[in-house]
Amino acid sequence: MAKQKKFNILEHELVPRHEVVPPEEAIQLLREMNIRPEQLPWLRVTDPVAREIGAKPGDIVRIYRKSPTAGEIIVYRYVVGY
Repeated sequence: MAKQKKFNILEHELVPRHEVVPPEEAIQLLREMNIRPEQLPWLRVTDPVAREIGAKPGDIVRIYRKSPTAGEIIVYRYVVGY
């Protein structure tokens, strides 16, 4: 049986760029925002993009979104395990 070619979700035009924030940078970011990680919007560890970039529960993911009015915006998500 032929092996099915895997679709790379990160290359899809509707999926913005995602990256895991390094721990030291995440701590600084949370201090600047004066919040706890759980207060960020959540991203499930089972999300296809989270799996593709190797995000683990407790990580913070930076997402670069295109905006018609602002050009590009950066949003953050807290990775949860459920």
